[in-house]
Amino acid sequence: MPITPFQALACPLDGDPLTCDSRVWRCPVGHSFDIARQGYTHLLPVQNKRSRNPGDSKDMVAARRTFLNAGFYQPIADAVNRLILADAPGEGVLSCLDAGCGEGYYLRQLANAAGERQTLELLGVDISKWAVLAAAKQDKRPAWAVGTNARLPVLSGSVDRVLCLFGFPVYSEFARVLKPGGQLLQVDAGPRHLQELREIIYPALKPEKNEGTVTPGGFTALTITMERFPLVLTSQAQIANLLAMTPHLYRASAEGIERASALDSLTVTVDVRITCYRQSDSANSL
Repeated sequence: MPITPFQALACPLDGDPLTCDSRVWRCPVGHSFDIARQGYTHLLPVQNKRSRNPGDSKDMVAARRTFLNAGFYQPIADAVNRLILADAPGEGVLSCLDAGCGEGYYLRQLANAAGERQTLELLGVDISKWAVLAAAKQDKRPAWAVGTNARLPVLSGSVDRVLCLFGFPVYSEFARVLKPGGQLLQVDAGPRHLQELREIIYPALKPEKNEGTVTPGGFTALTITMERFPLVLTSQAQIANLLAMTPHLYRASAEGIERASALDSLTVTVDVRITCYRQSDSANSL
């Protein structure tokens, strides 16, 4: 399937269009951003950082890469791909942004799932330079950029699909970059997600909130689907990698982490909610 270069990048300093000259992106007033030799572009100005190295650490990215590349979350990727490509035109270009792409697993899976006649224009953005570096090293087909969801380095009204998978949604920005009628596909943990692991690392689990999904401003809800399946982990390394790629690594006590580290095998429930929204026609005019 053809993957075309993503062209709708915006200058993170002034929002103007960026054009690529050799291995440098430039805006009309002269701001320039080099394409690193690994194939990604750093579009996160220092004034938009909250720390020296925001986002996932190098070790977290390595754990996620190992875990995901083993295929443990392939059913999630398959479900996401079906929804993204369901209404895609048989011909023409489908432009997709993975906002919070991590080390790029889901965007790579999307590229592999597209049909021969479907042309994809793919961009992955993450605030972690380690994540984007890992993504660029593994797959040169999508474009990769260090950036923030709070101010995406993407032109307004330029993408057909936005993916936010276990990430931090900024709905106003998602609505801004989507074309009129474009779709947001969001994946979140369901009530039973990794319940067996959580029971081990926490002294008690908080009761689940029975709150309905609130449709964010600028969007109309289309579908909500649940993916639930058992996951059998057969080594301490697999358990450690799963824990390292979740926020539970920092929320659990030292005693809880120690209990998980002592395990040689564990079966956990994967339970995720996949919500598909359509951008409201009036969103870009707000």
